[in-house]
Formats: sequence, C-alpha cells, structure tokens
Amino acid sequence: MIELRHVSKKFGSFTAVDDISLTVQKGEFYGFLGPNGAGKTTTIKMIAGLFTPTRGTIAVDGFDVASRPLEAKQKIAYVPDQPFLYDKLTGREFLYFVGGLYSMGKEDLHERIGALLEQFEIGDWIDKRTEEYSQGMRQRITICSGLLHRPDTIIIDEPMIGLDPRSAKVVKDTLKRLSHEGATVFMSTHSLAVAEELCDTIGIIKAGKLIFSDSLAALQQYKRQYDGKLESVFIELTK
Repeated sequence: MIELRHVSKKFGSFTAVDDISLTVQKGEFYGFLGPNGAGKTTTIKMIAGLFTPTRGTIAVDGFDVASRPLEAKQKIAYVPDQPFLYDKLTGREFLYFVGGLYSMGKEDLHERIGALLEQFEIGDWIDKRTEEYSQGMRQRITICSGLLHRPDTIIIDEPMIGLDPRSAKVVKDTLKRLSHEGATVFMSTHSLAVAEELCDTIGIIKAGKLIFSDSLAALQQYKRQYDGKLESVFIELTK
C-alpha cells in the first residue's frame, strides 16, 4: 500500500510536484501518466526514498519513507527508467550483490535467481559482464534484481523502454501476476496502450498537479466524448 498526503517537491523556486494526495491499495495496479516534465519521475523518486518531499508525507505499507526509510525500502522494488548496473560485474554477480543487500540466505538467493533467469529468459548472458548488455537486457536484469526479495510494493518507471515484444510481454505478464497475487504496483509510463492493458487505476499529472485519479473504467467513459481513443482523452486532459 502506498499513501501520499499533500506531497510537494520544490527545487529552488521551481515546484516539480504540487500538493499530491493519493492512495494505492494492496493488489492495485496504478498507472501514472503525464506529459514530459509533469513530475512523474520526481514523484516516483520520492516514493522510493531517493528524494525527500519539501512538504507532506509518504508511507509504504504503513512505514513513513522519511522517518523509517529502511523498513519502507525493505518493502519496495524500485526499477528506474534508466537501469543502473555495475559494468564490470556479470549479471549473476550483480544479482548476488543485490540479494546480499537484502540479507537473503544463500540457498534462497540461489533458487530465486534461477527462477528469475528462467522467467525473464536471460540465458547465457547471465555470466557476461553487464557492460556488454543491450538496453533491453540491462532492463531485464534490473527488473530481476528488484524482484529478488519478493517485494510487497513495486515502483517501476517506464518499464518497456528498450524491450523487444517478447521481453515486453514477459514483463507485463509478470507485473500483472504479481498484482493479482497481492503486490502493489505503481507504474509510470508514456504508453497509453500499456496502461490500458495492465492498470486498474489511472493517475494523470500535469505541471506537478494530479488532475485525474480514478479507475480505468472511469477514464474510459470520457472516450465516448471524443473519438473513442484513450489518446484523445489524455491529450484533452493535459492540453
């Protein structure tokens, strides 16, 4: 569960996020949409504990991200829009490193890595240095690293960047299954098709303000007023 209460973030005189309040329930798949520069990534980084809100509070599974960051981050998988890996490590070494950060037992970690490698079809790339990886392979390894410790809350920013259609389907199927199993998924995306396919609830941010937050079905009701396309609704709401 994710709770934001009157959250704002300023950088100097610039307000990147302006008084956002929202709740994402356990098992809910929340799609976070908005034009470039609207405040999506800033919001995600605050939920993940990388930025501190200028005002307001954020809680993950009841743990305040500012005052109890370790407990909150134990619950979180954070997958950024630009995957960061240690280039001189192999994919396997990187996953063992991440598992160690979460104090996972060696046997559990070994089994978990094996299952994720099969699920995400990493193949022989797992024992190559990550500096040799394509964008899509880097993305897959980053997602695997986020899911290692079986997080209750998944925060993922533009997950389909660089993925071929087969890999994208694996990621979409995995996120949807985890949501059905009770994980909270908070996903930022520019792809309206992905949001429409996966999400239960849609939030739209514009110039730092949350201008829409409701079920996908509620958003789709607007389609009748335009040409039947979610894209037209989004453009109208954010113009």
